[in-house]
Amino acid sequence: MQTARPATSPIPAAGPAPAVPVVPRERLAAARVLVVGDVMLDRYWFGDVNRISPEAPVPVVHVQRQEDRLGGAANVARNAAALGAQAGLLCVVGRDEPGERIVELLQVSGVAPHLERDPALSTTIKLRVLSRQQQLLRMDFENMPTHEALLAGLARFDALLASQDVVLLSDYAKGGLTHVTQMIEKARAAGKPVLVDPKGDDWERYRGATLITPNRAELREVVGQWKSEEDLLARVTALRTSLALEGLLLTRSEEGMTLFTADGELHVPAVAREVYDVSGAGDTVIATLAVMLGARLSLVDAIVLANRAAGIVVGKLGTATVDYEELFAPAG
Repeated sequence: MQTARPATSPIPAAGPAPAVPVVPRERLAAARVLVVGDVMLDRYWFGDVNRISPEAPVPVVHVQRQEDRLGGAANVARNAAALGAQAGLLCVVGRDEPGERIVELLQVSGVAPHLERDPALSTTIKLRVLSRQQQLLRMDFENMPTHEALLAGLARFDALLASQDVVLLSDYAKGGLTHVTQMIEKARAAGKPVLVDPKGDDWERYRGATLITPNRAELREVVGQWKSEEDLLARVTALRTSLALEGLLLTRSEEGMTLFTADGELHVPAVAREVYDVSGAGDTVIATLAVMLGARLSLVDAIVLANRAAGIVVGKLGTATVDYEELFAPAG
């Protein structure tokens, strides 16, 4: 896998973005990406508020519409499928209504489901109540998968691995990646690139991954607050070396992205667009990276395209996707 070109400065002065490579649709269609991780159902209740409850000083929402969307690792897989890749999703869900709804939405999205059904698990739901485009309340329903369901998932991972080009591990700290260290070891032994979207402050569990993609807050939780770009480079280099990571891609919101590898740093400035909603942008970035690496692009070209995809998706409301035509549309 090609790594970054050395840069004289981690964040150079603003200038034209690197050229966006155009990839034939057939190449993306041949890419096989297995997404593994925590899934959830994002459920939205929309309604009007016209009065305050007589029972307590809270608004009464007259719910008029419900919408369900794939969340967590399921949204990552949906993003990969939207680009035309062969996307599969390995996860654990409950034998309940939200679990069935996730199965339905995966089918609509063109994602191949590899689901372990755990009767003891309540499928994770994030329920949001909104009125006039304002979120009033969020309620989370979740518990941990059983040991037996997780072991069954690990066995299914072994069976699926040989037929994949890239493994993408999407961690939301819901227990679905309890065996993440073994999955990384197995995938790397099989010669498969492993991309990780991390969670929490214990990154030892991601040892040996090809590429890890934290945002600034996630990286600070692990290496602390850096005082300068030189300090950031030193902290990331120490982390990357200690965990045997080939690369670390830091997503920096309005500052773009910086790739750190043994060959140096490569900074890709953000694509200037009007931002409506950043939710799900990280899912789009790592899904695009996985698809492009599965299509045998260099890491540098994959990052350029992932950066472009992020610039498109933040211009949409909610957890959205980017399709082939949008990603490769002529600039202007």
